[in-house]
Amino acid sequence: MPQSFITNDEFLSNRCIWVNGPVIVGAGPSGLAVAAGLKNQGVPFIILERANCIASLWQNRTYDRLKLHLPKQFCQLPNFPFPEDFPRVPHQFDINPRFNETVQSAKYDETFGFWRIKTISSSDSSFCEVEYICRWLVVATGENAEKIEPEFEGLQHFEGNVMHAGDYKSGASYRGKRVLVVGCGNSGMEVSLDLCNHNAKPSMVVRSSVHVLPREVLGKSTFQLAVLMMKYFPLWLVDKILLILARLILGNVEKYGLKRPPTGPIELKNNEGKTPVLDIGALQKIRSGDIKVVPGIKKFSPGKVELVNGQVLEIDSVVLATGYRSNVPSWLKENEFFSENGIPKNPFPNGWKGKTGLYAVGFTKRGLSGASLDAMSVALDIAKSWKEETKQKKKSIASRQRRCISHF
Repeated sequence: MPQSFITNDEFLSNRCIWVNGPVIVGAGPSGLAVAAGLKNQGVPFIILERANCIASLWQNRTYDRLKLHLPKQFCQLPNFPFPEDFPRVPHQFDINPRFNETVQSAKYDETFGFWRIKTISSSDSSFCEVEYICRWLVVATGENAEKIEPEFEGLQHFEGNVMHAGDYKSGASYRGKRVLVVGCGNSGMEVSLDLCNHNAKPSMVVRSSVHVLPREVLGKSTFQLAVLMMKYFPLWLVDKILLILARLILGNVEKYGLKRPPTGPIELKNNEGKTPVLDIGALQKIRSGDIKVVPGIKKFSPGKVELVNGQVLEIDSVVLATGYRSNVPSWLKENEFFSENGIPKNPFPNGWKGKTGLYAVGFTKRGLSGASLDAMSVALDIAKSWKEETKQKKKSIASRQRRCISHF
């Protein structure tokens, strides 16, 4: 909550806390993975989380039917594998984050050589400003911290319901409604499918090209198959094989308005972070016409939307499946390690470590598997530095004690 909305009576006294270890910002999978690694190394730490729970993106911003699209071995955290009895594709350490604590700013103090992290901590109706001082800072807020809500001409005059996919839960309340779903990624496809299954009438806006792949090939995960092929074949060949398999299994999707990008799906994911859509049934609804594919939006008007091709649709609601972005530039006062869009400047696998004790986890554009690799590197690197500094402190204390004893 911004400070301008808080009365003086609601503020508790300010506090300053020294942390004998790193401060981790974000209690999602990335932050928890780093914390687990640090705990195994015996390194103390503090996790700050603005929400009231861990993995808030998964718990608070997902629709009811959401399931992981990838096999569980590609989605587990370091030192915390899924149990054997979990299904192959699951639904959703003694680590205690500090919840409801929003970071306002983080800045490196060059004079003293420490990070200063200022937060606002909320509890019931009271608020407290807290400053943490630490040697190491781990940014684990991820690529999806804030909703992207594009501005469209006339949207403020549209009289129907407008929400982001992060607030969408189920199509049950849309029964019989004409719904415009803006976006054709995995969220857009799955929201459209869910609306169909609840007898709504979705139209899905496809503004750019998209790769649609089958979720499985002969009973095997497409992603797992791609990972296996990458061990033996060059990337371009793996992409070509995936596209051939997609054509054989799904047919020609371009005739339904789903144009494929010129770059292969794996190369596109690695270079631009654009994830291919894994079809879980939406394509069948597109073929049948239950999900209508429409081009980009020109403008909105009361109860209507005009498309770039001149077509006008009468609609009741809009769901913005337009994705998320990093929020790092809004609070981290640093411009060498992170770019203006809140992503480390150095690409994977070299984007996890900056200068002056600054680290990043969860920005690899490779999902949980990439975050896990970076988390292990960060935990080991911090543990090494922490143990060396702790050893030097103990030597210094012992030396002072010996001098005092000899003096007496």
